[in-house]
Amino acid sequence: MLGNYTSPWMTEDLTIFKDAASKFMQAEFVPLADKWHDQGMVDREAWNKAGEAGLLLTSIPEEYGGGGGDYRHEAILTEEQTRLGIGGWGQSVHSLICSHYFLAYGTEEQKKKYLPKMASGEMVCAIAMTEPGTGSDLQSVKTTALKDGNEYVVNGSKTFITNGQHCDVVLVVAKTDPGQGAKGISLMVVETETDGFARGRNLDKMGQHAADTSELFFDDVRVPADSVLGGEEGQGFYQLMQQLPAERLVIANGAVAAMERAIQLTLDYTRERETFGNAIFDYQNTQFKLAECKADWMAARAMVDQLTQQLMDGKLDANTAAAAKFWCTERENQVIDTCLQFFGGWGYMDEYPISRMYTDSRVQRIYGGSNEIMRMLVARAL
Repeated sequence: MLGNYTSPWMTEDLTIFKDAASKFMQAEFVPLADKWHDQGMVDREAWNKAGEAGLLLTSIPEEYGGGGGDYRHEAILTEEQTRLGIGGWGQSVHSLICSHYFLAYGTEEQKKKYLPKMASGEMVCAIAMTEPGTGSDLQSVKTTALKDGNEYVVNGSKTFITNGQHCDVVLVVAKTDPGQGAKGISLMVVETETDGFARGRNLDKMGQHAADTSELFFDDVRVPADSVLGGEEGQGFYQLMQQLPAERLVIANGAVAAMERAIQLTLDYTRERETFGNAIFDYQNTQFKLAECKADWMAARAMVDQLTQQLMDGKLDANTAAAAKFWCTERENQVIDTCLQFFGGWGYMDEYPISRMYTDSRVQRIYGGSNEIMRMLVARAL
């Protein structure tokens, strides 16, 4: 933390959890970060180790193999991996997003079948929303899941799918009734060993190189009739909308942690690096710019902490979370850009953490709903 600030929602138990998670990631993940960056994905073994350490599905009840915690545990994990520079471990997609679709809407059979294996790391989950021609406008998806006797036949393609190379099960946004718009959308549970499923290439991205982000293809993939999440067709769009506050807030959590790390890295560098006989930090321009960065971080931190409490109280709505998502990620990008400038040419070198943070942070304004869409949602609510 910059200064002595502590989030008001932190407790003694959460502090112990944070310290344990940080020590685990420092020992098991940080030494492998460069390898993962170069190979374009984390090792599959990382999921099993995280499961053994109790760092998967921390907010899922113990009866389904989870940690019995809540959103704060997921936020801590997101922030700690950001502070440690572990880009690309799709833990939040797996643990906060996918698992909570099962918990909130899945049948009892679906919960018992998938959640314990996801908690142990035996199964990795992805959610497939985006298509080559459809991004934030989920009502326009072309992937279909049409009933054929006691099965559904899934056809279509998805792209930009986090955990796409490692996933064992995918929640697929598909049209079970193509003529009904949003009311025709369902979430289909598709296991990747099913005939007709194929992984495309691991996409070559600007940043977040350790994140396996993939194309997925569904060619007459036949799944049982009980593969509709929750067992009832046409609920997919509603299910997606209900989970958005937590999904967008955790992006803001990551943005706040990235700002904090960028500022700390820059403070350390500017105090050591000299120009014309003076430390870079001693120049008034450096001090003023970093003071502004800290103020941005403080405001973002306060916003995210307030909304975390609202989420815990069941009072956080999608529009408020959208405002936090776009505002915090915009500040994140500005702060990191400002910080990188103080590194001069070294800031442009990929070997420097600030350089990777610059490219990693850019997508924060795109995924989870583009910031332009977030502004539309907030404006509409006005």
